Amino acid sequence: MADTTRFETLLDIGPDITPRAALGDKGYSSKANRAATRRRGIAPVIPHKANEKNTPAFFAKALYKARARIEQGFGRLKRFKRVALRCEKTAQNFRSIVSFAAGLCLIKFVHTTYTASYATPGAEKRILHE
Repeated sequence: MADTTRFETLLDIGPDITPRAALGDKGYSSKANRAATRRRGIAPVIPHKANEKNTPAFFAKALYKARARIEQGFGRLKRFKRVALRCEKTAQNFRSIVSFAAGLCLIKFVHTTYTASYATPGAEKRILHE
């Protein structure tokens, strides 16, 4: 069963806090889903389909980009075979593997960012003056 048919259920089973925005892709783009989020006082950040009529001019692109970053993070975690296949039998062991994989992703990200910042022209001068 598709998630779009159970969108309201997904909104209700969330955390105990009230979110300010509901991020979704074009698969969730329907008047009913947008109305369901607004009834709960949540701003829908769902892009409109190309064939939709009466689309508003404003769309929160910055929030939607954050959604893409979250999905990219999950994609990086799923590159680890034990995370993608869920090989661990207990929830505690699975959390440990996910935490370890996230740590490795963070180390790679920081290392890549650090080396890229010194790969720009004039980096030798910056290194010497630090």
